[in-house]
Amino acid sequence: MPKIDIAAVPERQGVGYPPPFAALSADRIRQRLGDAGGLKDFGVNLMRLPPGNWSSQRHWHSHEDELVYVLEGELVLIEDGGETVLRAGDCAAFPKASGNGHHMINRSRATAVYLEVGSRSPDDLTTCSDIDMISAAADGRFTHKDGTPY
Repeated sequence: MPKIDIAAVPERQGVGYPPPFAALSADRIRQRLGDAGGLKDFGVNLMRLPPGNWSSQRHWHSHEDELVYVLEGELVLIEDGGETVLRAGDCAAFPKASGNGHHMINRSRATAVYLEVGSRSPDDLTTCSDIDMISAAADGRFTHKDGTPY
């Protein structure tokens, strides 16, 4: 199995959300390890979340399973059922089509590092729980829930 040179994997800061939704995740850094390794069926991202940042808007996926595993630091997982603290060594899983919107917030004073793993379904629709926004995997565009573009 080829070793991935993590230092050579490009870093992407922030998210692709339209304003003003991108601001809360503006300092998030993602490295697409799955892409760097040539994976096609699922993605693996190495994520760094500085203090005060959100991982994303609270969301759920129609056709994609998702898992996060915390490597360093502490995060607060927020989902429909409430809040759960995740520390290094903890993980959480989100089955597709659950309707359970989730995201994580770093309320600590140190950057948190975690792995994000998800299937790559071209049929996936990401629905944001708390705001009027969806995104189809087929084109990656963010629209209002009625389909109107931002």
